[in-house]
Amino acid sequence: MASNGVASLTNYVAYIPAGGVGRPRIGHLDLDSNEITPLAYPSGAPISTLYEVVEAQGVSFIQSGDPIPLSSAKLLPPISGRDVLAVGKNYSDHAKEFNASGYDASDKVDMPSHPVIFTKRATSIIAHGEEIYPHPEFTQTLDYEGEIGVIVGKAGFRIQQKDAWDHVWGYTIINDVTARERQRDHKQFTIGKSADTFCPMGPIAVPASQLQGQLRVQTYVNGEKRQDGTTDDFIFSIPVLIETLSGGQTLQPGDVIATGTPAGVGFGLSPPTFLKPGDVVEVSVTGLGKLTNKVASPDSKNYTVERVANTSSAPIYNLDVTLGGVGLTTLNNKKLFVKEVGNGSSPIVFIHGLGGTNEFYAPLIKVLDLASSHKLYLADLEGHGLSPTSALSAISIETYAADVLALINHFGLQSPTIVAHSMGCYIAEYVATHNPSAVSKLILLGPPPPALADAGRQGSHARAATVRKGGMIAVADTVVGGGTSAKTQSSNPLGVSVARLSLLSQDPEGYAKGCTALATAPVVDPSKIKAQTLIITGTEDKVSPPEMARKLAGSIAGGGRTEVLADVGHWHIYEDPEGVAKYVKSFL
Repeated sequence: MASNGVASLTNYVAYIPAGGVGRPRIGHLDLDSNEITPLAYPSGAPISTLYEVVEAQGVSFIQSGDPIPLSSAKLLPPISGRDVLAVGKNYSDHAKEFNASGYDASDKVDMPSHPVIFTKRATSIIAHGEEIYPHPEFTQTLDYEGEIGVIVGKAGFRIQQKDAWDHVWGYTIINDVTARERQRDHKQFTIGKSADTFCPMGPIAVPASQLQGQLRVQTYVNGEKRQDGTTDDFIFSIPVLIETLSGGQTLQPGDVIATGTPAGVGFGLSPPTFLKPGDVVEVSVTGLGKLTNKVASPDSKNYTVERVANTSSAPIYNLDVTLGGVGLTTLNNKKLFVKEVGNGSSPIVFIHGLGGTNEFYAPLIKVLDLASSHKLYLADLEGHGLSPTSALSAISIETYAADVLALINHFGLQSPTIVAHSMGCYIAEYVATHNPSAVSKLILLGPPPPALADAGRQGSHARAATVRKGGMIAVADTVVGGGTSAKTQSSNPLGVSVARLSLLSQDPEGYAKGCTALATAPVVDPSKIKAQTLIITGTEDKVSPPEMARKLAGSIAGGGRTEVLADVGHWHIYEDPEGVAKYVKSFL
């Protein structure tokens, strides 16, 4: 047992690990040491939301890492995303003070005959430690209400009182912040209680099995005790509230019920005393710790606006592989995977092709020991490898090129060499023709023709549709079979497998977007490429046949040369890393 009387690892807290990047996690908060112990399923899989905990009743979660200081994490509300079901006038002394206050817009009696029910918008929920925005143009009667929050554990409709406890998962703390004049003037509660930041919740949620018996709620403002009540003081018990709320609606696991507040709110004082900027409100409940929130300055920003604006229903593909964005770099207002390696002074930027990743260049870098002689910048194109892509993002060769330029600017590179493969050559050529000073040299592995034929464009569109319908397995064998040479297929099974794995590891939507980018690739004008260029292709490269490659090299204004690898298809580095390395070394 922990010193607060709660069984080990059941003080559930929602947080984002250090840096505020990545998926939300659920852990156990030790209220004495202020340390969070990360929790996981017995399988070792991390837990992301309290909804998972509620659903997995009976599962014994395990520790999944060393405890971390609470101060190193970004604390979240223990549960959020839905409106809170709330109860008014559920303590007799509070019902009396409310009826006498002049702010009561309900039935104006000291003892209500039925529970007074309202909702608080999900957008009003904030975490322990976050500031309450005072809404100076919305209210001059900002008030507090410390409450016990009940978390529903099992779905139910028309639940009888005798069965109600079977539907309770546990408890949390709520501060039902209220704009009193709005509550009064609008003749109902929702507007005055749903303003942004008006529902502080937390810091933890605890199963009911760990908190048996009477619960006490107390509220302090700037250290002065204002409220003190217990569950025994309820007018309507928790079973009555659950029976009432489920009478015409299905309660869902994870629904939160704010059970009402005891006497001692600001309007009940003599004279009435409302919250002002700088005030600190603390609400404590037996076994649940203390929920603390400060009233912000009237000049502060309402951060809920930004939080809501940054929330999108459009899916972000390929984000799970980085656990929500861990290790990604922001370029052009998007998150991309970028790797900087090497100790040299001469920069090289690598651009992989369709279905590739930055790892395509690993054999070349190893063979030439480029990390010792150069500074290397490797990135995964949007939607490829470890880089996510939003459904709202339209990808093209132009947007890929803009990301490469953003990378060059981000690291302050001066005219780097660019190495590109396949579709990546279109990207490199676009950068070189539209921003000549951004490139000193080009190394193009298997560049497609300057103007992609209609059949190629139609085929790329068709491949995008195939992948969206059947996933990467639907195209992997065809792409690898058509892209590797007969010799590679017969004598280099590792090269074939690596190419196949590169494709199968791609997010289907990211790959499909790449197909569309290829299908709509702009025509390249080689005469505008001022950079000295090396083109490497293979005798069996169907994308970049040797004759086409030589013609392209001869048209490049900065001068181009072509080298052809015998018995090699389109996956040059996987098929003949030493051959590619020989020509790259002589060119660099």
